[in-house]
Amino acid sequence: MSDQHAPNHNYHLVDPSHWPILTATSVFTLAMGAIMYMHFDTSWLLILGAILVIFCSYSWWGDVIREGEHQGHHKPIVQLGLRYGMFLFIISEVMFFVAWFWAFFNASIFPTEAINFVWPPEGIETLDPWHLPLVNTLVLLLSGCTVTWAHHSLVEGDRAMFKQMLLYTVLLGAFFTGIQAYEYTHATFGFEDGIYSSTFYMATGFHGFHVLIGTIFLLVNLFRGMVGHFTPDHHFGFEAAAWYWHFVDVVWLVLFFCIYVGITG
Repeated sequence: MSDQHAPNHNYHLVDPSHWPILTATSVFTLAMGAIMYMHFDTSWLLILGAILVIFCSYSWWGDVIREGEHQGHHKPIVQLGLRYGMFLFIISEVMFFVAWFWAFFNASIFPTEAINFVWPPEGIETLDPWHLPLVNTLVLLLSGCTVTWAHHSLVEGDRAMFKQMLLYTVLLGAFFTGIQAYEYTHATFGFEDGIYSSTFYMATGFHGFHVLIGTIFLLVNLFRGMVGHFTPDHHFGFEAAAWYWHFVDVVWLVLFFCIYVGITG
């Protein structure tokens, strides 16, 4: 006898969840903690907020993975909606970076009297774009190749190559973060040393944060692949991570040529 309560459509009607309100509260706690840390040098609320955000994200996304991987709720029409959602999320991230780029361009193209109408400002020793920044550019471009290779391997059913290439991508992402951290520690200017340093660190630092998030995103997919998740026709979780990683690649290319190379041209 067929289940008369089974849905007769291909959409997923999500069950009521407490994770959205808990996650929103956690993010608010994290934001307040960041403000307290920057203004009063108090870190306990920042740490608490970070822990809560990690816990809520793990739990909420765990529910989504179970719905799609084990319960079969992510039918093709649902996957299409997820793709639209990821696309719109990336567009919002593009606009986020447009703000930082515009701040840098506005300050560099129209230098004010405060910096004697000179860009870069006097006393700023800019970083050599053909040293560590070039290495990081090559690292990210190579990581874009490996994640694409991993995607094609998964589609073709070669899971061993999929996991190998995905591992290489994660390692390259970690390598990029390490190089950028080394670059920051050897820079001759700090975050509060004027308009150049502030706009430079905001643009490159937020990109570095996105690389870190993308690396974690890919690492989670690597763990999922190792336990048997994903099939050639059902792997949106990994596909979303690959989209995000390519977005990070493109943003870095703009950063490299406009901020690192542009100021030396």
